[in-house]
Formats: sequence, structure tokens, C-alpha cells
Amino acid sequence: MAADAEAVISMAAGPVGKPLLGVAPLIGARPRAAVSEAAPIFRSEALSIRYGSYSAIKSISLEIPPRQVTAIIGPSGCGKSTLLRAMNRMNDFAPSVQVEGRLFFHGQDIYGVECDPVELRRRVGMVFQKPNPFPKSIFRNVAWGAAINGYRGNLAELVEQSLRKAALWDEVKDKLRKNALELSGGQQQRLCIARAVALQPEVLLMDEPCSALDPIATARIEDLIDQLKDQYTVVLVTHNMQQAARVSDRTAFLYMGELIEVDATSKIFTQPGNPRTQDYITGRFG
Repeated sequence: MAADAEAVISMAAGPVGKPLLGVAPLIGARPRAAVSEAAPIFRSEALSIRYGSYSAIKSISLEIPPRQVTAIIGPSGCGKSTLLRAMNRMNDFAPSVQVEGRLFFHGQDIYGVECDPVELRRRVGMVFQKPNPFPKSIFRNVAWGAAINGYRGNLAELVEQSLRKAALWDEVKDKLRKNALELSGGQQQRLCIARAVALQPEVLLMDEPCSALDPIATARIEDLIDQLKDQYTVVLVTHNMQQAARVSDRTAFLYMGELIEVDATSKIFTQPGNPRTQDYITGRFG
């Protein structure tokens, strides 16, 4: 795969061979500090987001612990995806968005003037509801983001490591030049996870990653999520109550833009502290 690696580097480089984007400075242009495992990786304070006159989330204060899977559940339109996308500022691309309150990543306000959104999105990866591979080879799908962000290690090794972490290597190792669009839906979603992992993030945001997949592919993604939390913080939006119960350590329940309850998943599903949570998880509404 040396030729593929050279081609990716060549396409990602500028006229003098430097990375197209270079290595973005960290948030606030500070070196990454060691963070206590007990400290939350994300913390919001009275976070509210509006699209024009519509309030999507209202005064949410929430902590996301590191190296765990946090599920965000709630009925359609309750603000789950808005909250998730706030964590890497994907909402910036929405028209008329207004953000109030504060959202901290490693103690730094990501909506503050010192935050570099590009670097934030490298450190906080995103996997969307529908698989969205590039119309390129499997190899280039995984290598491209790292190359344009200035990665100068061995791209072939990075691609293999990332595909292994996404539990896809054994299925595609002999066809890395194959167009990614020829993969099955489940394979495409795992490829998108590998593409995110190749950027060496700290957090993976997953917005209903199994909703478009069959039960077998869903089970593989769920197994993968359980493995990924050993190295990454995972925040998962899902409508599937059984999935949240199976894969998450903590669960946050949103309703009509408000955070109703957050606790250990085992407690949320057996002894919820709020009647609205009980009604939702037992199917009385939603």
C-alpha cells in the first residue's frame, strides 16, 4: 500500500509539500495537559441552543466522564442531536443558531474566542446516523483526514491500526483499493468509525449509528462500541432503549429540550428518579 500512501500524501500536500491544513493549534494554543480520570471530559453549564425562535435545548448542565459510554435518550425532537453536535460545534453550520451558557472540554470553554473549531473537531470525532464514506478507496477514506492534518507517520500502519480498531481489517485487508461505496452498510459504518479513529481523537460522538443497519450489523457496532471505550470517551444518541441499556455506562434522558435525569444506566432503567423517565423507558410515550 506504499503507492496509496504516497498518493494520499501528494494530494493532501500543497505546492511545496507541506500539509494543506497543517497541524492546528490545540484549543487556546496550549499543550494538552494530563487530565485526571475522575474529571469530566465535557461539562456544560446552563447550555441553551436556539435556531431562530425555536429553543432546541434549554439550560442543560451535564458532565460527560472519560472512558465511558454515555447514552443520550429521549423522544424525537427533544434536542438529543443538538446537544451531541454542540460538543464539537457542528451546530455552527446551522443557520440562525444561538448559543447561551458554557460548554467545557478539558476545562476550556469551546465557545470561547480561544477555541479552534477545526482542532476541536479533530479531537472530538463524529459518526453520523447514515454511513457517509467518501467515493474513494477504503485506504484513502481512512488516510485522507490524517494526511491533510499533517500526519507524517506511516500511513499504511495508521490505516491498518484504525481498521483493526473498527473491527474491519480482516474483512478488507486484501481489497484496500476497492471503492468504499461497494461495502455493505454495516461495513461502511465501521469504515466511518475507522476514519474518525485515524485522526486520533479523544472523544467519539455517535448520532444513532445503528438506525440504518440490520440486526447483525447493529450487534457488531454495539460490540465495537464496548471495545472503543477502553481508549475513547463515547457519547451515543439512540432511540433504541435496549441498545442504551446494553452498551452505555451512563444515560441522560432529555424531554422537550430539557435534561430530566442523568445517572448510571443500570439505575435509569431499573429505578429512575423521575416519573417522566419511567414513562419514557416503559413506552408510555415517545
